[in-house]
Parts: sequence; structure tokens; C-alpha cells
Amino acid sequence: MTTETDINVILRVAAKGDGVTADGRHVAFSAPLDRLSEDGGLIKGPHHVEPPCQHFKECGGCSLQQLDEDSYAQFVIDRVAYALEGQGISAGTLHRPQISKPKSRIRASLRAAMMGKYFKLGFSGAGSHRIVDLKQCEIMRPELFDVIAPLRSFLKSVARRKHDMNVEMSLADQGVDLCIKNYEPENLEQREALAAFAKTNGLARLSVDNGFGPETQWEPDPVTVTFGGLAVALPHNSFLQPTSDGKAALVAAMLETVGDAKLVADLFAGLGTFTFALGEQCKVYAAEGSRDAIGALKMAANLSGRQIFTEHRDLFRRALSPEELNRFGAVILDPPRAGARDQIAQIAQSNVPKVCYISCNPASFARDAKQLCDAGYKLDTLWPVGQFLWSTHVELVSSFSKK
Repeated sequence: MTTETDINVILRVAAKGDGVTADGRHVAFSAPLDRLSEDGGLIKGPHHVEPPCQHFKECGGCSLQQLDEDSYAQFVIDRVAYALEGQGISAGTLHRPQISKPKSRIRASLRAAMMGKYFKLGFSGAGSHRIVDLKQCEIMRPELFDVIAPLRSFLKSVARRKHDMNVEMSLADQGVDLCIKNYEPENLEQREALAAFAKTNGLARLSVDNGFGPETQWEPDPVTVTFGGLAVALPHNSFLQPTSDGKAALVAAMLETVGDAKLVADLFAGLGTFTFALGEQCKVYAAEGSRDAIGALKMAANLSGRQIFTEHRDLFRRALSPEELNRFGAVILDPPRAGARDQIAQIAQSNVPKVCYISCNPASFARDAKQLCDAGYKLDTLWPVGQFLWSTHVELVSSFSKK
């Protein structure tokens, strides 16, 4: 019996991670070519592998560890292709996805709390507010995971019952940048203990935030991240691409799209991930709504001597007009998950010959891509990128052209 006629065979994995049978049933934690047995159990197929993490199914950090490499790559492709199909468009070339390796994530958000007699630190449980006390993690860089055990011990000593704390960790040039939210040292002894913890564990920076913004407790050297060979100051709560290899894939696709354009606009520029990758031969206009981010970008640009012009600009409220856009040989935009509907509407009316749209949400991207295509742009190439390994979160880089 073929899979096309066997209604109990899992044919594909849907956008939220459930396997789907031919008759439309959704089955959690299944893989393509798995089969439902008569008693409702799951008979594992050739694409179903043993999950590498002991917390799988409990932890909300990963939901697709049962997929082998080929079926996970196909899931990433399908997430992008189905979103485009829903808008009635397609890419001229759809590349195989770049999938980040295990233990490559350079940032993580955790929760911590005293739960009864036990103190727990880890990700939220899948579909719940439970905290999965992490003893293993197959996605985080070892430098981040190595901090968890000593951090658990420290936070336990200062925790209050029924009082959740949140922990933000990022890997900077100098090491781990760690911020503890919903916590403030109560006395000098606790502040000294914080500094001792940071020093003992070699942190690059340790901050606390009790609701009024991060307050640095330890930072022996200014914390930076490097883009295009330039060190850029890292403000608190800054956005970073989640993996180094994923960032490299995004940058490579962007450079291929921009080509030899001499004047480029980088919209939603952040700290300058793409701005500084463009190199010294290119004049760049960088716009960003976060004051801290654009300040750090501007300082690094000034020190570099490159031809980079910055503007603190909310592109949701004040998008660049067609007249402003027509000066550029290429436009790069990397908006938040909601997309860039208003800015895309202005680009659609412009004569910009090349547009590189980087997205972390295939649905909002497809909506915006439809608007560009309706205005005469051609979606030439699309590169799917899976930086959030074993999750349903998919990113992409796209190349549009207009004659």
C-alpha cells in the first residue's frame, strides 16, 4: 500500500510541528513516513530518530528532535514554500536551507523560581508555565550552558518563594553577558556576592533589572560584538543573530543580492550585522528605531572611518519615501516578526533595482513579498535558514529585482 492511499501514514510536518496524515489528522512528535497503528500508537518510520536530549517533550525549547536531518531540512523548506504558495507567488530559485549545528546558539532566555522545596532554572515547559530544570541542552553553546549550574546555586541563595526571575544570556566577544531580571540585590553582601560570582565564572558582564532597566554590576572591560571585523559596543537587551554560522549564511546571501551596488540602505539595521559586512568600498545609510543600537552602530562607524551614515528613525511611523529610496542601488531590510508593511509599500512605489529582505517570519514575509511582486518586482532567489534548530522558527533571505 502506498503512502498516497494509506491514510494512517504521516506525509509531512505542519507549521506548528505536528505530523499530518493524508486525511488531515495531526500527530504530535511524529515524522514523515511514521504510521499510526490500529490502537492509536505510532510506528516509527525511517525519518524518525531518537531525540538527543533528556528533556525533549517536556522542554519548550525544542519540538522537532524526532526528525532526521533530511526531514527537518524539508520542514524548513516547506515552511517558506507554503507561505509563498498561500500568497500565489514563488521564488525563481529556492535553495536548500542552511541549518545551524547543535550546541551553536549564542543567546538564551531562561526562567528561575523556587518551586516548593526545589529551585529550578531552565526553559518553560512545552505549552505550560512549568520550568524544566535544565540538566542538558543540545542547542546552547557550551560557554552558556556551563554557567547554568553555578547560576542555579547562586540564585537559589537569594530566591524568594513564588517570585520568578528571568535570565537573559548572550555570548559576546569577551564571554557571557548575563542579565538577571526581576531581581535586585538587597544589601551590600548580596552585591559583593554578585561580583564574586561574575568573577569566578569569567562573565563578560553581569546586570540586574528590577523593572527599571538593566543595572550593570560587573563589567571589567567594555562588552562588544564583532561585525565585519569591527568591534561594536553591545547595549543591554540588544538583538543578536542566534548562531554564528546562521549569521554567516544570512550575510553571504545578502552580499550576493547587493552585488556591486555602491550606495546601499540598511533598514532596521540594529547594531550593524549587515551594515559592516558590506565593506569599505560601499557607502551605507543605516536606519534603526532603537536609540541604543543606532548609537553603538554610529560610534563603531565613526571609529572605522567607513562611509556609513546613520539615522535614528522609527520606520514603522516614518518609512523612507520613494524619493528617498530612489537614491540607492540596493535596499536591505531586516524587520521584526511583524514584517514591514508600511516600508514595503514605499519600496513598491520606488525604482530601487535590488531589494534584500531578511525575515524571521515566513507568513509576514510572504504578505510583503506579494506587495512587491504586484508592483513589478521579481522574487529571484530565496535562501531558507534554520538558526533555531529543532524548532518551528524559520528565517530566510530573499533577493528581489526590478528592471
